[in-house]
Amino acid sequence: MSRELDKLDLFDVNAMLNDEQRMVKESIGRWVDERFLPLVAEHFEAHTFPMELVPEMADLGLFGSTIQGYDCAGLDYMSYGLICQELERGDSGLRSFASVQSSLCMFPIDAFGSEAQKQRWLPPMAKGEVIGCFGLTEAHAGSDPASMKTRAKKDGDDWIINGSKMWITNGSVADIAIVWAQTDDGIQGFIIEKDMPGFDTELITRKMSLRASVTSALFFDDVRVPDSNRLPKVKGLKGPLSCLSNARFGISFGPIGAAQACLQEVLNYTAERVLFDRSLDCNQIIQQKLADMARRITTAQLLAYRLGQLKDSNQIQPTQISLAKWNNVRMALDIARECRDMLGGAGITTEHVAIRHMLNLESVITYEGTETIHQLVVGRELTGKNAF
Repeated sequence: MSRELDKLDLFDVNAMLNDEQRMVKESIGRWVDERFLPLVAEHFEAHTFPMELVPEMADLGLFGSTIQGYDCAGLDYMSYGLICQELERGDSGLRSFASVQSSLCMFPIDAFGSEAQKQRWLPPMAKGEVIGCFGLTEAHAGSDPASMKTRAKKDGDDWIINGSKMWITNGSVADIAIVWAQTDDGIQGFIIEKDMPGFDTELITRKMSLRASVTSALFFDDVRVPDSNRLPKVKGLKGPLSCLSNARFGISFGPIGAAQACLQEVLNYTAERVLFDRSLDCNQIIQQKLADMARRITTAQLLAYRLGQLKDSNQIQPTQISLAKWNNVRMALDIARECRDMLGGAGITTEHVAIRHMLNLESVITYEGTETIHQLVVGRELTGKNAF
């Protein structure tokens, strides 16, 4: 017998999830609906992040959710992807907060840190008592991180760090920064604490994107860092790039939520909006646009689901993450723009979600590797030749 399909999940991807994964998705979705969505427009307009929700996010197990032990939830990566999807259905800034805390800060401590570092930092980070940020990008070293100018020089048992980082999510609210710097022995990672002399942050304002997110610049002026704060188990670009791969995995899921939010809004609007004596969704061009959005969302869902399988089976390759991030963010940005247009003049206000998601996705398509960089990663895989 035929049954009505879920308009936001035409291929019933939800049925492919196991019970725990569905429970994670549904519980985070309810929290986003009940606790975050009533606040987001106000914070987007005010250029602030709702820090009062951080303890609730911690209680839900959103920080370091895939880490085993250290008071972390120990979920699989499919569940982490679904968390990102539901959070970004709320706002890219919400997903970014959790992504940075989990994939860019807790992950490198867990993967490359000493046992003492793990014991010191991971439990309070899981509880939301310590917030982290990730310092890799510089004003003149974005897509080419190897050209970073931030430098750490050995001085006895300490390191002296000088330089700066740019476009750092959570920077001005963070208690620690995972900072990558050039050394005489290659690029290395350091845990810099906010009260270390010479370490300063500056809030970046006048953003038209990710406004419900804290974005900062970091400055290091002869910051003395003990060797016990150096991540001992990695050297070279492998360290920061593996963190980025972990974050990009979540970003491959996140924009699906943003696109679903935009589609749901337009489905409601076109059903209720009457023009020339009939609802908008009676028009062929409207139905064609809605159908195309559903096609693209479904494709992205299946791509993300397969990516989750590859990640959980430890078979994932960086090229696969690049393809998914490129496809799914482009999908969501195009849908958000189309939905904004379909809402007419009302679409330019934060009374509707489309323009907020549209503006946010302009950042998401840029950070964690621009669309062009990911295209070149796939091109290199196909040709065997590096065009960077």
